[in-house]
Amino acid sequence: MTQEGASPLLEKVYVPGCPGCHYDRKKDLHEGLPYKEFLCVWIICLSTTLPVSSLFPFLYFMIRDLHVAKRTEDIGFYAGFVGASFMFGRCLTSTPWGIAADRIGRKPVVIIGIFSVVIFNTLFGFSTSYSMAIATRFLLGALNGLLGPIKAYAIELCRPEHEALGLSLVSTAWGIGLIIGPALGGYLALPAEKFPSVFSHDSFFGRFPYALPCLCTSVFAVAVLVISCIWMPVCEFALVLASPETLHKHKVRKNGKQDAEPLEAHMIDPEEKVEQSVSLDDKKSLLKNWPLMSSLITYCVFSFHDLAYTEVFSLWAESGKKYGGLGLSSGNVGQVLAVTGVSLLIFQLCIYPRINKVQGPIKSTRIAAVSSLCIPILFAYPYMTYLSPPGLSIILNIASVLKVNLSVIITTSIFILQNNAVPQDQRGAANGLSMTAMSLFKAVAPAVAGIMVPVQALYTQFMEILASSLLIPINTDFHGHRNASRLSSFQVANSDTPIHLLIFFFLACDQMVFFLLNVVEFLGLILTFQPLMAVSEQYGTR
Repeated sequence: MTQEGASPLLEKVYVPGCPGCHYDRKKDLHEGLPYKEFLCVWIICLSTTLPVSSLFPFLYFMIRDLHVAKRTEDIGFYAGFVGASFMFGRCLTSTPWGIAADRIGRKPVVIIGIFSVVIFNTLFGFSTSYSMAIATRFLLGALNGLLGPIKAYAIELCRPEHEALGLSLVSTAWGIGLIIGPALGGYLALPAEKFPSVFSHDSFFGRFPYALPCLCTSVFAVAVLVISCIWMPVCEFALVLASPETLHKHKVRKNGKQDAEPLEAHMIDPEEKVEQSVSLDDKKSLLKNWPLMSSLITYCVFSFHDLAYTEVFSLWAESGKKYGGLGLSSGNVGQVLAVTGVSLLIFQLCIYPRINKVQGPIKSTRIAAVSSLCIPILFAYPYMTYLSPPGLSIILNIASVLKVNLSVIITTSIFILQNNAVPQDQRGAANGLSMTAMSLFKAVAPAVAGIMVPVQALYTQFMEILASSLLIPINTDFHGHRNASRLSSFQVANSDTPIHLLIFFFLACDQMVFFLLNVVEFLGLILTFQPLMAVSEQYGTR
């Protein structure tokens, strides 16, 4: 029997008219996965990712046709500013969009972001001047601030046990979009040249040769816009574009939880003033929230690594073997990326949620980082030049699948840590701040990676001269090329001295680029340990 004087049973309260309570009640009543909402999140992320990279296959030709570069060698210089303008715009506005998502709700920010894709991505395809191309890409990045809020939204859509799957959808859509986008751009650009029987040079798409891929992604965004207005949860039909959906609009205790009343009075008076009992001054500043900032710093380091790897991989795979590359065609590289994309989709939806459930986000991040280092994936890349088809294709696909899936484990786990380091009403701002920092690194990493490739060539020449001065003979490999950096292609004389052993080590690193990528990965691994990484009480040491 219940003891006399015991406190009455408590029940989670639901405030009539509060969108957050409305959806919380729905989650409490339905323990299964919100398949419809998850699908909505996935296609929203895909629609905003496709324009990010779809321009790169035809950007060189677009700059050439705009006649802005006086020399062919200058085309890459001007193309770099077009590519960076999107990230620069997103870097400037991601945090304000995140704050707006906390004030007016996730859905309005998402709708505006998709609408910006429809308008400015289309205008970019019709660019008739270099300044128009720069302006449309900048505005596309500045007004498309939905990626931060959609991560918070994915967390709030589901029960705690499904959070890993919700954020996996965001990571998966991002990865798939970065693969499908360039494929669309490369296949559909310049249709009059590729499909002369369908498009003549005097036709509409003959006069605007880069409009077709942009129009295709924009049409997809229109469909996503309609679906988002219908499927994204709302409290009342009249609030389709104004409801904060998953945000709570009532009194909360200082610990961020709802007030609980006896079981007999589980509904709060709807006429009660809707406000938060915690003043803005009492809230922890995001910049002083070390669990958030530590995960954000770690995220930036791993993002820098992943983006630099993405840039280097294509350059290395398509470079000739005499430069230390594989000499593959763009079609072969695209095939590797396609296989990687399919594996990413399967892994994120079926395997990662189980890993996170058993290990937690912290241990999952460490395991993935350690695996990337202990399984010498990047270290083995330079030695793939000794392979020939079909062995090269098999090994390269396996290495790419392992590398990308391990990287996405890290990214998704850090997403979980970031969203659980702040209360709900700060998640939008926190994710916006994260996107600002990530966009900055996203703009810097490809440039650094591009610089590293020619620097590596100078490094190799320097090491050849140094090795010769120290009487270290350098042989030629079986392709007949001088190779100062393969361990199997030289012999070390007088290797009993420390200086010769040191030179031996650096010569064994076939490409300094991959060695430095491993250094960045190791730095990110160090940042996952305390006191550098602080975790919220929800996860403890996990």
